[in-house]
Order: sequence, then structure tokens, then C-alpha cells
Amino acid sequence: MNRVFVIFTCLLLSLPTWAQQKPTELDKSPMDMSYWPDSYPLLKMNGKIKDLPVARIIYSRPQKNNRTIFNGIVKYGEMWRLGANEATEIEFFKNVKIAGKIVPKGRYTLYCIPEADKWTLVFNKDNYSWGNYTYDIRKDVLRTTIPIEKLSNPIENFTMYFEDGKNSANLIMEWDDVKATLPITIAL
Repeated sequence: MNRVFVIFTCLLLSLPTWAQQKPTELDKSPMDMSYWPDSYPLLKMNGKIKDLPVARIIYSRPQKNNRTIFNGIVKYGEMWRLGANEATEIEFFKNVKIAGKIVPKGRYTLYCIPEADKWTLVFNKDNYSWGNYTYDIRKDVLRTTIPIEKLSNPIENFTMYFEDGKNSANLIMEWDDVKATLPITIAL
């Protein structure tokens, strides 16, 4: 039995390099994830929380790279995937309320239609989309418009994070000289 194991191991180690999978290159817009509560990963690792988070968002983080972002590479009035690569996904592990409407727990694709003074955020049930190429308005769950504010110090990498409150959070989205804030509350 040991002899068979040794022979098998030697054969595996002698496979030509063409049989090995080539590693992918480093993505210029790396994928990131944020949680509500924002400290959820640490609390979970340290055994201080047993429940699921309220929400998590998965998105890619493009860089400004000296480009004009808003009304440049991201056109005003056009659907944007709210990041890069795959469309941004947000998952609610509890029912939440956004703009006075209940959004049932579940996973949604989150899109944005930016304007100079506001963003329209679109929660859509068509998950696992690449960009917004297959966007289907019939699968919209919620649309809400939020104001934006101008930042004095530009943000190089697109960033999304939750700012915790009591039974609520703000989903903060920042890039270039723009900050957008989406208030979310737990539906009690």
C-alpha cells in the first residue's frame, strides 16, 4: 500500500508544468466587501456574535487614475454598475426599510444612475450580472434618489462602507470628489 502511494505521489510531482493552472493577473479593480455592522468580521472571528450581519455589499473598486469620473467615464443619466467588473451585489439578512419602503431579506444587484446633484439607486433581483449589460427593469425591487455632496479631497479608489447607527446604517459611497449616502433601517 505504501509503495502505491509513493509511486502515485512521484507521478503527480512529475506532471509537466502545462498541466498546472496559470494564476490570474492582479485585477486593477479589486473586489471588496463591507458589512453592517462594520465590525462584523472581527466580532464573528472572536466569537462575540452568533447572528448573521444585517447586510453585506460585494463590489469592485476602480481607481480614478487621473481620469474624469462623473460625466466622464461614468456618464450622467446612464446606468452604472456602481463599481467595476461584475455588478455590485448587496445582501440583506433581515428585512430593511429604504426610503420608507420594505426591502425583503435577500440578495440584490445594486445599480446607480448618477446626475450632477443626485443619484438614483436601483435594487434589482437579477443577480450575478456582469456590469449592467443584462439589466432588466422588470426585475427592479426599489428605486430611490439620494443627494450627493462634493468632497474637498478626491477619493482615488471607489469605496463603499456602512456607517453604523442604532437599528440603522448609512451606506456611504465615495469616489473622486463625490459622496453619496443611503440611509437604511432595520424593519422592525
